Amino acid sequence: MSHALQTVSRELAACLAPKTRSGAEAGPQKRYFRPLSKEFHRGGFRYRQIAREGDAAIYSQTWNGCLDPAICFEVIRVKRRKGFEIDGRFVPPGETYPASKLWGTDGFTLTDKDAAFTKLREIVASPDALGRFKQKEAGCTEKSPT
Repeated sequence: MSHALQTVSRELAACLAPKTRSGAEAGPQKRYFRPLSKEFHRGGFRYRQIAREGDAAIYSQTWNGCLDPAICFEVIRVKRRKGFEIDGRFVPPGETYPASKLWGTDGFTLTDKDAAFTKLREIVASPDALGRFKQKEAGCTEKSPT
């Protein structure tokens, strides 16, 4: 059998071999965070996610009490919080919208859709975003804003 044919046979055998699950010895496991809702209502407004890239997202914001509402766009840095217990019930770890006190740092309201996408790209390209990505890959979590 030629060397090339042996190599192809070995690669094919590796592809067809049964897969095994990794065990505890495989290293740190990725943590699960319940993702942000793609659509929700709060304070008389309807929010709908229109874009997401990593830990940055754009939500359209429309006022429920108007027949022809103006649409604004909220560009956010997605936050994460640890799980916690309240009244004997466990609330699992999850992604969160930034608190209002973080507006201007982790949240921005814009009236122009193109400006919102420009801001999203700016957040994704920021050195701060890269540091959060590396922490997440290492299994670290960010401190909850709440």
